[in-house]
Amino acid sequence: MSVDILITNLQACLISEDQPPGNVSKPFTSFLDKLSESTRTSVKRCKERCLDEAIQILKQISEEQLRGLQSEHLQLLVRLLISLQVQMVNISTACRKVDQMLQYLGKVDHQLVATETLHRFHSLFQSDQVPSQGDLQTACMFLEDSAVGHEVWRTFCVSMLNKVSELFPVLMQNESLNDGPLCYLSVKVCLQIFQLLSSEVAPLVWKENHNSQPVQKILQALMNIILGQCCNRDTRLLAGTAVAMLINTATEYQSGGAAVLSLQQIAHKDPWQLTVGVLQVECDPVRKDGVDRLAVIRGLLTCCQPQILLASLPCYSESSILIDCLYPLVYGLCEELLECHYVSFEVLTLWLKKVRECLTDLWKITGTRLFTDDNRLLVELIHIIWTNAESPVEGVPEFANRAFSLLLNLYDVDCERFGDAKKDFYSTALLKIMKLPWEAKAKYHLLCALLPYLDTDKVLDQCVEIPTHILKGLSTNQLSPCGSELYKCLIQQQRRELSQKSVSVTELDLAKHWARRWQPVLFQALMSEVSLLQSNSSTHLLPCTFQVFPSAAQHLLESLDPHTPGHLHAWACILSSYRATTGCSPWALQDSSIFETLQQALMCADEKVRLASFNLLCCSPKTNDRPTAEEMAIMKKFIPMNLNCESSSFRQHLQTGVKRFLVRIRDSCLAQIRKPKEKGKENSAHPERMQDTLEQGIEFVEWLGQLPYSNLAPGHSFQRKKTSLLLLSAVLETCTDTWSPDRKKGQPPANMKILINHAQLRGRWDFFCRSKKLLLLSCLEDSTNEIRELSTELLLKFFPPSLPVDIAEVLPMRANQLLCSPRVQEAQMGALMMKVLMYKSGEHYEGCDGGLASKTSSIIRFLLKELEDHYQTAKADMMLAARTKPIHGVLRALQRCLFEAPVSVCDAADHSLISEVLNLLEGIALLLLSTLHGDNMDSFTEKDTPPSFYDMSDAISSLISQQCGSEQTDEEDCILLSEEHRLVLTCCWVSLKEIGIFLGTLVEKGFTESKQSGEHNLLKPHLSRVSKVFKNILLNCRHWGAIEGCCVGFTKFCSCLLSCSDPELKEIPAQMLTQGLQVVQCPRSASVTRRAAGLPMLILSILAAEDASKARPLLALSVQTLMDTARTPVLDNWDQTLDLPQVCAVHTLQALVRAAPLAAAVRQFASGITVLSLTLLSSTCWAMRNAALQLYSSLCFRMLGQKSGNEESGAVQHGMTPPAFLFHYRQLQPFLLGELTRAAKGLRGPSAEAKLHLQPSLFPILTLLAQLQPAVTDTSGVFLDFSHPLLQLSASPIYSVRVMASKALVAMTPTSEHMNILLQLTAQLPGPQDICSHNQLHGRLLQIKAILEKCLCTNSRISDEWREVVSRVQDAQWLVTESQRCPLVRAVYLGVADCLREELCEDFLCQLSGKLICDLHTHPPGLQIGLSSFHQQAVHFLCGDVKWACQIWDSFSETSLDLKLSLVTWVLDGRSFKQPLLREEVQNVLLSNLKEALLSHRVEYRTAYLAALVKVMTAGGSLPQQPVLSTSHVHQPLLQCLELLFMNLEDQKRGPEFLSQALSAAGLLISQCPKASVNTSMLQRWCCILECHRAPVVPEVLRVACSEALCVTAAPLMSSMVLKIRLINTAIYLLQDQSQQVRLKAARFAALLHCARRGGSQENPNLVQVSHALLLLLDLLLEEHWDAPGTLEVLLSHLPQSDLTCVLREASAIGGFSSLYEQDEANVFAEPSVMSAHVLPHLLQLAEKSSKCSTLAHSLTSWAEENATQVLEDLKFCEKIVPENALSPAWLGLLVDPRFYTTLCGLFTRAAFLLRLLETFAPAQHLCDPSTLHTHLQTVWKLLRQNGVHFHSSLTAALAGELPPPELKQSLS
Repeated sequence: MSVDILITNLQACLISEDQPPGNVSKPFTSFLDKLSESTRTSVKRCKERCLDEAIQILKQISEEQLRGLQSEHLQLLVRLLISLQVQMVNISTACRKVDQMLQYLGKVDHQLVATETLHRFHSLFQSDQVPSQGDLQTACMFLEDSAVGHEVWRTFCVSMLNKVSELFPVLMQNESLNDGPLCYLSVKVCLQIFQLLSSEVAPLVWKENHNSQPVQKILQALMNIILGQCCNRDTRLLAGTAVAMLINTATEYQSGGAAVLSLQQIAHKDPWQLTVGVLQVECDPVRKDGVDRLAVIRGLLTCCQPQILLASLPCYSESSILIDCLYPLVYGLCEELLECHYVSFEVLTLWLKKVRECLTDLWKITGTRLFTDDNRLLVELIHIIWTNAESPVEGVPEFANRAFSLLLNLYDVDCERFGDAKKDFYSTALLKIMKLPWEAKAKYHLLCALLPYLDTDKVLDQCVEIPTHILKGLSTNQLSPCGSELYKCLIQQQRRELSQKSVSVTELDLAKHWARRWQPVLFQALMSEVSLLQSNSSTHLLPCTFQVFPSAAQHLLESLDPHTPGHLHAWACILSSYRATTGCSPWALQDSSIFETLQQALMCADEKVRLASFNLLCCSPKTNDRPTAEEMAIMKKFIPMNLNCESSSFRQHLQTGVKRFLVRIRDSCLAQIRKPKEKGKENSAHPERMQDTLEQGIEFVEWLGQLPYSNLAPGHSFQRKKTSLLLLSAVLETCTDTWSPDRKKGQPPANMKILINHAQLRGRWDFFCRSKKLLLLSCLEDSTNEIRELSTELLLKFFPPSLPVDIAEVLPMRANQLLCSPRVQEAQMGALMMKVLMYKSGEHYEGCDGGLASKTSSIIRFLLKELEDHYQTAKADMMLAARTKPIHGVLRALQRCLFEAPVSVCDAADHSLISEVLNLLEGIALLLLSTLHGDNMDSFTEKDTPPSFYDMSDAISSLISQQCGSEQTDEEDCILLSEEHRLVLTCCWVSLKEIGIFLGTLVEKGFTESKQSGEHNLLKPHLSRVSKVFKNILLNCRHWGAIEGCCVGFTKFCSCLLSCSDPELKEIPAQMLTQGLQVVQCPRSASVTRRAAGLPMLILSILAAEDASKARPLLALSVQTLMDTARTPVLDNWDQTLDLPQVCAVHTLQALVRAAPLAAAVRQFASGITVLSLTLLSSTCWAMRNAALQLYSSLCFRMLGQKSGNEESGAVQHGMTPPAFLFHYRQLQPFLLGELTRAAKGLRGPSAEAKLHLQPSLFPILTLLAQLQPAVTDTSGVFLDFSHPLLQLSASPIYSVRVMASKALVAMTPTSEHMNILLQLTAQLPGPQDICSHNQLHGRLLQIKAILEKCLCTNSRISDEWREVVSRVQDAQWLVTESQRCPLVRAVYLGVADCLREELCEDFLCQLSGKLICDLHTHPPGLQIGLSSFHQQAVHFLCGDVKWACQIWDSFSETSLDLKLSLVTWVLDGRSFKQPLLREEVQNVLLSNLKEALLSHRVEYRTAYLAALVKVMTAGGSLPQQPVLSTSHVHQPLLQCLELLFMNLEDQKRGPEFLSQALSAAGLLISQCPKASVNTSMLQRWCCILECHRAPVVPEVLRVACSEALCVTAAPLMSSMVLKIRLINTAIYLLQDQSQQVRLKAARFAALLHCARRGGSQENPNLVQVSHALLLLLDLLLEEHWDAPGTLEVLLSHLPQSDLTCVLREASAIGGFSSLYEQDEANVFAEPSVMSAHVLPHLLQLAEKSSKCSTLAHSLTSWAEENATQVLEDLKFCEKIVPENALSPAWLGLLVDPRFYTTLCGLFTRAAFLLRLLETFAPAQHLCDPSTLHTHLQTVWKLLRQNGVHFHSSLTAALAGELPPPELKQSLS
């Protein structure tokens, strides 16, 4: 009987007349309910929770009460629990919980429990059929997780062994079974028998006269599996463990050792005989892939007792199996490159652990040390660890590091045992590790392992570069974890050493010691300009610092000044990390100024500073640490100001912080509620304070729960909506009692309901009212997928299970309307609505009886009818269907409702329904493909080639002309597709994509559910048809969107078929692969691989679905076939318009190499494919060369892995060294070396002249080698092999080859050989009279320069060899003179000299600089190639010295235009800011020559000149550092320049780049000119120019320049009130700009005005956040210029329109669909509704001041007279359209219209302003009765709120009659 039937029967017994004695009915019912609930849920955590509760309930029923049950009832109960245990066999923890219940019942009647268990046990193997997967899992469960089951196993062990032995022959005869889960589980059963029933098994193995036949059969089967009769690697490894466990049952260690010695014959390739005790089996290797040795050795090291492995070899007493037998095998495995290479290193770590465990015994056996400094064992282990420490194979580096740690420990113990105090190996290892480059990840791991054996201070003194390398590592993503781990190891070791030296040392003393060495390092990281280094140091370094040295915080804070740039971020990070780590209050660390600093940090423009200070408020190790009232007040100011932050990570951190803050509030409130009950009278003294605390917490949650809704309405930016939904999610997760089964932590407390009731009694925490539901439902129609999905998640997870009646009636109509939209987004909205309806209101559909399955099924059938309707419409009229019934929307809805339903697919859809769906999808796919091919659906035949884009376009155009009745127009000259064309194309490709995803998910769900239930929903004919649909789509469609989406489903489909046990189903993907490979090999009439065709994706999807734990035969077959095809020679007369089979094969290989799922598997073929791709570069076919180059590029990425440098550092090298690279790709070394040697030999002809010999593979090979990291030493001889050809390639006549050869030489040269190579190369520098090749000379200099740059990074010590190099470079000075006629040689020689500038003598530098000055002023006789490069290098060299730089800049006006451009370019590189004197000189020169530059006809020079002027005047910042135009200057030429700039800006005739520089330069000139020289008209022109360039339609680069110019001209324009108001208005617009850069620069303007207003310094103003800056400007406008005529106009200009009738008219005119794509707004960041909320308080304050100024009074009166009537009419109209009772479809449409909400905000802002005027300003009261207006406002506002419209808090406060001050007025004053 099933579990459900047993539960039903037991429940029936409870309510029968014969009820059990004692009052057990109620707990018994609860117990059964919990069991029933555990069976219904599919979530593991939910099951375990239900079972835990069931155990508690069962234990409440006493044993006496259980004995009182009737025997048949108790038997039913035991059967129920055993059935439940079997049902949950996949969840070990759940089985153990059920076993606890059975053991409890066993106390009542043990015999009954044993009998029922035995009955179920015998049913597993009683039939002649092969046991199912479930049967074997149950057998394992009884053995491992059931106490009674274990006893039964022990009793029937021999008979069960017999049955298991009979199972293996059946499995091994069937290939589909021996590779599947049945074979794995059979091996697992054997392993558990040998392990848990060893005493029963041992006699059968080790003693004569026992029935050993079953065990012998099992052993034979296990060895067959190990030796390759099974392909599954996991099964083979498990079989190795099982055999080892069998050997471990030996009662005598020598017998076990003999078995191990017999087993080591597995290394033999010939058949051999294994003897284990009395058992003998024949072993015949099938696969020689190394997995057999891996499995056996891994099993022996894991399972065998040490005494067995210590057994000696025959005839050699001082030997042991562990060292003398297993070690050679382990070492050999690590030297090989197996496909599972990481398992080899796992085995190495196991061997080292076993040696550590047996070390004492090994000393006794050998009588000597195991690990001396020079013995073979240590040398080999170090070699293999070192070679693989940077392996690209996943998992290998980690195991290599563990092996190194174990080896160090073994060496240490070995030295201690034999009194070796020197331990030289440690210092040798340290030196070797430190020579590794900082980019090598292995360096950090190896150092961490080595540190415990060295003195930390000595290490840091000896290796001073360690802190620098840690910081460099922290500046990259992949090295930051290991860099921070090294830092942690260092400081932990330091603390241990300090504590050992002195017992009485205090925490302050420890912190001082830490600070002396590490404080500067930490400050450097926290204040770095590299954002990643900042983030990683605060995330990783600070927490471990405070964990180890808690008192370090005081030292760090003492050195910080929050007003210094960079210090504020460090301050916030230190305090927040200190609080989170130690739990101590941060407020006690400093005086009262800490809160001022906190406010400053919370308003900072830098997101990182705000986030760190926000974390300071939120974090606390104690969840019930109650936030103070001050912290809550600060949070209420901070959160609204940060809702529209662009950074996704900021939003996530904000949500996390708020959640922590809410948890503190929640838990502290619960603690307050519990305290009176727990302590009684103790708390009676402070009841009021406790109540205030409780109310504050409840009020804060109420406020935060309301805040998101006012920011979710249409018209708000995506950023604001996303943040609001995340905050709402935080509130609902924290402050409701909804249990989330998918989360391990963060569940609500058990007594959460108490707090909720407490809040709701006070009218708070109404989280789920109708208005809020409506607003969240409107978010389902948001334009972004993220908002829609998150809103849906909140609705389904937290809100009540049913919708209000009126919403449930209207929502289906809206969903159906959206499903029929041709716009993909709108169709997805409709699909999402259908999912919500299924969960919340599915009863309205036909055939629904109220149950979940019925509800889902009825919606599925409804959607199926809709899909049929769409299909029939498309068959009749494709154009009509594309416009009104485009198929894909219903398909998407069907997918969501069927696969995301609360019930299984089999419950929602039976066989007939699935057949109906497949028929329909098959027909739709055929129809859509025939449309793209231009065929009739009935005559469409399967093809292997998709139509070209031209053919598709022609087919669609023909369709349009036929169905629309118009002539086919000639569209060859038309670039854009017509609307009809786009409609048809979108309908086809999106629908095909949805079909692919749907079918793949259907098969995946069907297989998953069939494994659980044993019933197959999908039959073989179904799957064959599905495969046909996939094949048709992938081979007959070219649209990448359709291909990509279809491949998602196809991969799922293939994965299910390949993992099933049915051989016929397994064969389907293999057949499709064979057909795909045949298509690749056949010539065709069109391309199938380029331009996003689907053939490579079909092959890739099948191979990606192949089981990674097996040998991947399909991948091997595919790669070999494709490589063979690619090698086929191309015919001489090939058609260039067609895709050759060879090219198709290469493109397909590239798809396989690039695919992430095949990354590890493809690596074994990488060498062969690399050789192939490099060979194909010499093909005569251009398409082949193109394809081969793309393949090679993908291969390089796959072989080398991720780059070790971050993007900011510009690193191009990877972490792998040449020896490691060539070790892992051994086949490449001879090929690469051969190609390089051939290229080097081909450089010289017979007469020694330069010879151009093109070798296509040469440059790619050099590029690959150049990306490697230099090794420390050359132990493998790689350098000796490669250095000769690389040095010869310096003579290549191809420039790029010479450059790349120099980079490759650096990478291939070990750091220990750098100086030797430098000496060799500099010795070859020729003299003036020597005959030399220019190419070779240029190449040698490039190589010298490249190696010098690497040496300068790694070596700072001056040696004799270094001096010799410098001397030789100085002697070759002639290379920069006119005697050397090649400018490129002269340029690279200057680069070499620049590298050595600090070592070169002063006389040489003066002489060289003088020659360069002369050369630069000498005009060349003719055109010289490379002259501009030489000029650029010469300028760079000269400007490195201030004296020579000033000299060349003094003659700027006399130089050529090219040299001027070189000088200007040097300025743009930022070189001029290091020396103030030089910067001033350059600035003066640029100003003096500005007019000439503006009149230049060379656009490049003119733009670069202005950019250089701007950069040098601002010193790289945003504002000039000091006034530059003194009174001694003649201003007239500069005013003329200003006029030229103005003319250019007003004409707008130049490009955006030039105009942006002109705008910045003009602003700088205005700011630096004396006020008297710039007249008012010019300033007004300037304001007009700024207003022109602030518009959203202007290019971004111009808006950025506009905001910069605004900051620059802030001071000179502030004297005029009118101009100041105009500038403030411009800044307000720029603060709402879409570009974050524009907004930040405009915020700087606000900060400057604020500083000027407070009398502070404007050199380094505290940059404030954009939201704060906006309020600052509004405050400033109101406080200083409230009486100015333009102030009211400025405020009103930022309000949106308020004409509702116009909005409704436009909405009704558009109706439904207008065009396929909507026009984006010019500025999607602008939020008129939020701007209304910001402006309203300031308008209300103006109304309050109306009586103080006549000018203001007149302006207000005029405005009131013009707007009063319109406002009243709009309010009345609004009242009419808002539904009073039931929701209407029209209102639902308005709720999602952003124009409607924005207009409402504009209307209510004006109405609130008008109301305040009528109440406070007597001259306006005749226009309208204030009470009438107030009544209208209140009525409409309440109606809107009830129907889903939520306004911002400032508007809500005004409507309620309050007058809130501007939010920031107090905090900023």
